[in-house]
Amino acid sequence: MTPNDVSLPPPLPPVDGGAPAPEVPIQGVFSAMEALLRRPADLWSHLRKPGAGATILALIGIAALCMGVYGIVIGTFAGGDQLWAAPLKVVLGLLISALICLPSLYIFACLGGAKTKLSEVVGLLAGLLALMTILLVGFAPIAWIFGQSTDSLGWMGFLHLGFWAVALGFALRFFFAGFRVLGQGGGAGLKAWMILFALVMVQMTTALRPILGQAPTFLPPEKRFFLSHWTQHLKEPSPAGAEGQRGAPAGAQPAR
Repeated sequence: MTPNDVSLPPPLPPVDGGAPAPEVPIQGVFSAMEALLRRPADLWSHLRKPGAGATILALIGIAALCMGVYGIVIGTFAGGDQLWAAPLKVVLGLLISALICLPSLYIFACLGGAKTKLSEVVGLLAGLLALMTILLVGFAPIAWIFGQSTDSLGWMGFLHLGFWAVALGFALRFFFAGFRVLGQGGGAGLKAWMILFALVMVQMTTALRPILGQAPTFLPPEKRFFLSHWTQHLKEPSPAGAEGQRGAPAGAQPAR
């Protein structure tokens, strides 16, 4: 027998089967959530097809529901009226921020060369909000245990801000990848919009204060820039019984 007579085994098939996985239809809230977490490529493809409006509405509903759940956790820090006021404010703040920034997002996308429709941009923005708030719900048990363990408004404020920053960072990865699929590679315009969107959301938390603490009014009686508000808050002492304590009676402390 010569070496040429030895028969070689057939080659092993590719690990992925040699063909892309078939696209799974997206129908309903749970299907949209699963696609957002496991199959974002299917979601980006679905947004370009007729009938994507129902999926966009499902993503907006997921964002509102998850943000409301996280808002309830925020409200447990002060208790009382904040159990309903905090979730209402954070949901309104999220949706208003998205609505305010949508026109500039569409303009930046067009200037960057994205061949996309307004509905597709709305879908990507809705996906960003949904993924960000789903991650916040994942952080909610941690936020709750810290909220029940401290009376420091400043510490809890920075904890929630840190969770929000992490969730937004992961959601932006989905957002920019979606724009690459649509033909826009995340240029300077989209990066500038990202900063603008983050600033608007942070300012909204100041415009709708108090969200963590309590105040005699539902909304603040005075206008304030968020940096000025945070700087003033950090300079204030926080001895026992002073302003900013959790559960202080209405009228005993300013809006936070």
